[in-house]
Amino acid sequence: MVYDVIIIGGGVTGCGVARELSRFNASILLLEKTADICNGASKANTAIVHGGYDAKPHTNKARFNVEGNALFLALCRELDVPFQNNTSLVVSFGADGHDALESLKQRGEENGVQGLRIIERNELRSREPNIGGSAYEALLVPSGGIVCPYELTEAYAENAAANGVEFRRNAAVTGIERQADGCYRVDSARGAFLGRAVVNCAGVYADAINNMVSEDKLTIYPRRGQYYLVDKAYANAFHAAVFQLPTAMGKGILVAPTVDGTILLGPTAEDIDDKDDTATTAEGLQKVLEQARLTWEHIPARGFITTFAGIRAHCDRDDFVIGEAPDAPFFFNAAGIESPGLSSAPAIARYLALMIADRLTLVRNKRFNPIHKGIAKFRNMTDAQRAEAIALNPDYAKIVCRCETVTEAEIREAIRRPVGARTLDGIKRRTRAGMGRCQAGFCTQRTLEILAEELKISPLAVTKCGGESKLVQGYLFDKEGED
Repeated sequence: MVYDVIIIGGGVTGCGVARELSRFNASILLLEKTADICNGASKANTAIVHGGYDAKPHTNKARFNVEGNALFLALCRELDVPFQNNTSLVVSFGADGHDALESLKQRGEENGVQGLRIIERNELRSREPNIGGSAYEALLVPSGGIVCPYELTEAYAENAAANGVEFRRNAAVTGIERQADGCYRVDSARGAFLGRAVVNCAGVYADAINNMVSEDKLTIYPRRGQYYLVDKAYANAFHAAVFQLPTAMGKGILVAPTVDGTILLGPTAEDIDDKDDTATTAEGLQKVLEQARLTWEHIPARGFITTFAGIRAHCDRDDFVIGEAPDAPFFFNAAGIESPGLSSAPAIARYLALMIADRLTLVRNKRFNPIHKGIAKFRNMTDAQRAEAIALNPDYAKIVCRCETVTEAEIREAIRRPVGARTLDGIKRRTRAGMGRCQAGFCTQRTLEILAEELKISPLAVTKCGGESKLVQGYLFDKEGED
């Protein structure tokens, strides 16, 4: 079979492109190298929908950030994804920061960001009573928001699958070659596939994919960001995403609420050599705390749930590389998608889908359904809704994750859905089972059992995140001798 389009990479951009392309009559295949979608930068970021004030004017980052921001409200309603327009603040900690705030405001206005204004100390403290004592003034960004990045990625994928897109996981691409007939042969760990067009959404490995087919070489430098996550007991400590004045390395250490009620502190910005090194370090985490205390002086150490790190795909061109490679017809890049990549993803996906549809002369799919319904969350239901849910499915009465009030019904549905969970981390991202205060200390065993039951595999084969990340090494007693 020859696919019309092969997409490489199952992050938010790749899954977004898949969903937008499914608006057309086309055969589409997405290849993801790991055991699940949303396993890279899309699962480990600040979860912020940036307003667009920071990017250099007339760049792809500026264009797609502002366009993407404008799409989020309607998109998240269609896909049933949590989104809050909670605004953003860029804070200076002294009068000497005023000129820098003015420059950011002017840059944002040139990018087309609406409603930007600089607020003084009194209004800043009225908005954020817990802001640090040295906070002087701030740039208010009314269009700033927060979203659940993994729910967005999963909703994109499920909606794409419902509209005909095929997904292959554990399908790392090992080679790409354009054949004499113009089609691309894409070799992967799951076999070889033929496609009329290829879309490169491979994150930190987008340079390797591009460089297989194009002489217009790219280099992606992995930039690690480390974070603390604070328990939802402190959910009301801050309302807006609070940034410090940015530097050349990024937007600085921030304090930002999430749509789930937790608070993120971070990230650092460390250029490293290993594209897969998501380890946290004592030095990096100490830097997060030292700088975050400017914003939140009395950070509650007892509220720390976990730490984690994500890798940003920083391109040597210091901008997103979007579109058809100049010397590789029908090969399309979405490379160097670092911050504000999440904010830009809806606009990048739409732009590339329209470009590819035009190049392939695709016809609109009249049966395309843009509506996706997420898994019903027991924790958000009223008592009456809970009673109704249990009456329809008794598994809703079985709480597996006590911290996040996640039921067995939700976990089973997360596995059974199109592009469903195949790992413990996959279930965690789809349901929040294991994301709470105890960090899966109580629910792991039952979640593992449900995965094994649903997938009809041995518990010994269940993994945390794919590969060799198995949780169970063997049976304590001879299995055959068990009651």
